[in-house]
Amino acid sequence: MPAPATPTARHTIANLSLLTWLGAWLRDWWQLIHLGAVLLVLALSPSSYRAANRPQLARHIYNNTAPILLGFSLVCALITVVLTRIVLTTALSYGLTQYALQVLIRVLVLELIPLTAALFVALRCTIPDGAEVAALQSSGALDRMRAQGQEPMRAEVLPRVVAGLLAGITLASLSSVVALVVAYLVGYGFTLSGLPAYTRMFGQVFSPAVCLILVVKTVLFSMAVSLIPMASALYGMRGLHGQSVRTSTEMHSLVRMFALVLLIEVASLVGNYY
Repeated sequence: MPAPATPTARHTIANLSLLTWLGAWLRDWWQLIHLGAVLLVLALSPSSYRAANRPQLARHIYNNTAPILLGFSLVCALITVVLTRIVLTTALSYGLTQYALQVLIRVLVLELIPLTAALFVALRCTIPDGAEVAALQSSGALDRMRAQGQEPMRAEVLPRVVAGLLAGITLASLSSVVALVVAYLVGYGFTLSGLPAYTRMFGQVFSPAVCLILVVKTVLFSMAVSLIPMASALYGMRGLHGQSVRTSTEMHSLVRMFALVLLIEVASLVGNYY
């Protein structure tokens, strides 16, 4: 029988395991940053939008945005109606009606809608796109494209990332507008008499600093849900086959994505309320 490990040996093994995990963690995030830099250069390069690349890019942008835009906006409108009635009724019982819509807009437009839009795009579009790229990677299709003189990063990865980025921004922007309109209609009805008070309240909520934080947060959310699945597909899933590629890619993407999205949300809350 092997001799049991001494406390010193166990401590050494634990330290080595920690260092290995830390090295892998740093490598993963460095690969994500590197991929983002490469794709940024490609996105700003006019050659990425030549006639040969435009159909693929347009197809991904349409498929990632158009099918979900109406449904997501309707769901946001329905949720806004329900939450507005709840908040107005509760505020009325406490004599705080003048603050009800302001609180509602802060919660919906500044916090919930950008976060929900980003996660919805991730689950509906970018994580499946990442799994597709992982399958191409494992089957050798990307290597065959390189052998034929094509650029897989420009032809397969960039269109999916750009489509996910635009889908997240579009969903968050349109749904915020829908929520603002629906909140006004529920609060004041189909009349223009409440427009001056609503406009004044809108200006109190959306100061220049708050607007800047909202825009930056929405863009960062969209970048996170677009880049992380691709990084997992390109760097983390080599050597897997079949269904295991899709499952592993999606799980890795979800874990990393939730961690980064949570960090961005905490930073935005600090910026808005402290």
